[in-house]
Amino acid sequence: MGVPWRVVTVFDLRYSAASLRKGRRTGRRPEPTPIRRTVAVYMWARVNSRDRWVSRWAAGEERQARQRLRLTLGTIRQRVNATAAGRLALEAADDVDVVPARHRRNGLWLG
Repeated sequence: MGVPWRVVTVFDLRYSAASLRKGRRTGRRPEPTPIRRTVAVYMWARVNSRDRWVSRWAAGEERQARQRLRLTLGTIRQRVNATAAGRLALEAADDVDVVPARHRRNGLWLG
């Protein structure tokens, strides 16, 4: 993968299975175990939080996701409004799959 931009140390609290059992057995809140991990960061967008590259990329993804949603909902509207003997075809809306938009997440983690 190459040389990382920076190595970051992350401190976290986790519940182990033993601490959960002990907490359940004593009737008290389980105590978390501190964990120290190091993470190698390989992308500049994750190191430099002042860089606007990720937000620009995510804005483009958001625009495309809104366009896809508009097209899908337009298709649903057309199918429902296609009347048969003066009644709306409501069952036709079930045939179209609406995909959830994950543009911001993709901008942060896939960019």
